[in-house]
Amino acid sequence: MRQGERLKSILLVEDDMDLGELLRDCMERDGLQVVWCRDGIEARERLTRGAADGYDLAVLDLMLPGADGLELLRLIRQAGSLPVLMISCRGEETDKIVGLRMGADDYLAKPFGLGEFAARVHAMLRRYLDFGAPQQPNPWLEQRGIRLNTETYEVYVGGREVALTGKEFELLKVFLAQPKRVYSKAQLFRAVWQQEYLYDENTVMVHIRRLRSKIEPEPSQPRYIQTVWGIGYKLGGCGEGEGA
Repeated sequence: MRQGERLKSILLVEDDMDLGELLRDCMERDGLQVVWCRDGIEARERLTRGAADGYDLAVLDLMLPGADGLELLRLIRQAGSLPVLMISCRGEETDKIVGLRMGADDYLAKPFGLGEFAARVHAMLRRYLDFGAPQQPNPWLEQRGIRLNTETYEVYVGGREVALTGKEFELLKVFLAQPKRVYSKAQLFRAVWQQEYLYDENTVMVHIRRLRSKIEPEPSQPRYIQTVWGIGYKLGGCGEGEGA
């Protein structure tokens, strides 16, 4: 820490004593001041007293006795824009989506390494303190009556909210981000699954079919996600090609 620099303060809410001690010691070794609440009730009391104003970052466990992490997250968001790193043993995509939609800035699934934890903490502090909260680009992508929010994971089709799984959401985001592009199955697989494509056409086709079943008025005659024969898929109405 540079001379004259204010000591950064972290609110840690974790009921697992062993993990809580590890996280506290890890952050304190990095020169951070840590206030550790060992259950949701203690954290809720601090937050309802307006104590959130005194912290630079909150690290919240999702599963807590007394008051869970989502309740605490609601209190924090009602009070202001304190950055929140949510941690949980529940690493399913739906749990991450719920946490992010509720206002968490990042989500880390247990078990995780202390190195990754420390890196995320310092990245968030740099983003929100050293450089100031950045001006975020418009999180909404919109094409042909489909609106998708990249921050809150909301999706609307013709004004109707549609619930998508994580992979379905990522697929739709790919199409909306570059609406005139035709994607091969391999390109979609690499973009969404972040893995090398190994001739697994069924995975992409199954998720396209599920996505169509949720957003298309007539899934058998798709208007939005159309097939370009011999190539792959594209967003309908943004170029030539159609199909089921």
